[in-house]
Amino acid sequence: MSASSSGIVAGLTAAALATVGYLAHQAAESLPAGLGRTAHAGAAPAAGTSKAPPVKKDPTALPGDSGKGARVVYSLRGDRVWLVAGDEAVSRTFEVDPSAVDPAPGSYAVTSRSNSVTGSDGVPVEHVVRFATVDGVVVGFSSAVGGPTAPAPDPKARTGGIRESRADGDAMWTFATIGRTVVVVR
Repeated sequence: MSASSSGIVAGLTAAALATVGYLAHQAAESLPAGLGRTAHAGAAPAAGTSKAPPVKKDPTALPGDSGKGARVVYSLRGDRVWLVAGDEAVSRTFEVDPSAVDPAPGSYAVTSRSNSVTGSDGVPVEHVVRFATVDGVVVGFSSAVGGPTAPAPDPKARTGGIRESRADGDAMWTFATIGRTVVVVR
């Protein structure tokens, strides 16, 4: 075979492959959705379909793994508390300032309460609701008496005070009586 005939064969082969590729593409494009066509990463949705927006979690939604019945739910990652009634209705949810010492996720019970004390960080607090102890550090919810102007806790101190606003502290005080379940979730 001469050099020119091998060039012709190579050209015909390339043309045949291009034609087969084009026809395969056309056939794939004409298939109805769900009949063998697979979406390619980064490909735009086909005409007539819409791309669903990403679902964002509502940070105020009660976590699904938070138990049953009347309880206080505390999210370590969300720095949020829910007061949940026996019928599973959330009566209140609010953000908190976390303590320096976190309790492990799990179920606890309110063990003691104090109307007004000085916190382990030296800040006067009220409506203290204690529910756990971690390595000798008592963990509980409380409100700084000075409100938002109260001094920030020393970040180096190992304290267990989960701080809430005075209004939220009042609600916690009314709801979280001795023995009330406190569920800690990630």
